[in-house]
Amino acid sequence: MVPVPAQYLLRFDDLCPTFSRNRWERFLPLIDEFGVRPILAIVPDNKDTALECSEPDTQFWARMRAMEATGATVALHGYRHICRSRGRSLVPLHTHTEFAGVPEEMQHTWIAAGLEILCGHYLSPRLWVAPRHGFDWNTLVALRREGIEFLSDGFSRVAFTRGGLTWIPQQLWSPVEKSQGLWTICMHSNTASDGQVEQLKAFLQEHAAQFTSVDRVVNEMNPVELSTTERIYEVLAQGRMLASRLRRELVRRILRQSDSRLS
Repeated sequence: MVPVPAQYLLRFDDLCPTFSRNRWERFLPLIDEFGVRPILAIVPDNKDTALECSEPDTQFWARMRAMEATGATVALHGYRHICRSRGRSLVPLHTHTEFAGVPEEMQHTWIAAGLEILCGHYLSPRLWVAPRHGFDWNTLVALRREGIEFLSDGFSRVAFTRGGLTWIPQQLWSPVEKSQGLWTICMHSNTASDGQVEQLKAFLQEHAAQFTSVDRVVNEMNPVELSTTERIYEVLAQGRMLASRLRRELVRRILRQSDSRLS
């Protein structure tokens, strides 16, 4: 059997009316030129001051509707993007998250409220994207109660089922060429540099035909529970990512201590 070439999804996080419209618009020509059908991870009721990059865009919701109409998938990106809980996430990359560790009923209240906001703007959210990868088993229960069947997270190389939901893996924060598997590239338009935009453009010029959509993943890949081999890969990949984050944090602490001694 001939190996199936790698497929890619493109996801944009932290979208909300106060995002940086100028920075966001750098990506729109690429989406149009290469026919990308991205995941739009929208914060329903943003209260995170770090995402208040501009005055509210009065056309934000209309722009999101237009993109959904042309094939993008809308995702519920938490509720208010306030990450104060210290619960252990099913993808334990961060110590503070919005949802992990929060009681199920509160999580359900937030998810229901977030969905109501998005649906009230005539969007059709189909996917869950947790701020800072923070969610637990209670989150999955709450999502199922609200009819959400899919989430974007995890470090496997294939879509799979767990906890009653279909997981579409998200493992990359910049374009990386892969030989096989399904890979989601997560971009943050508010903070992406011009160099990162150019890197994505160059990658699309070479690999545009390998970009897929959530609809195709769900309809063509028949997600099932992970095999033993994929579970081992997932654990090892997650461990490498966590170790990398810890190393970067250690370097930042050392540099801060060095600066404080010099000042």
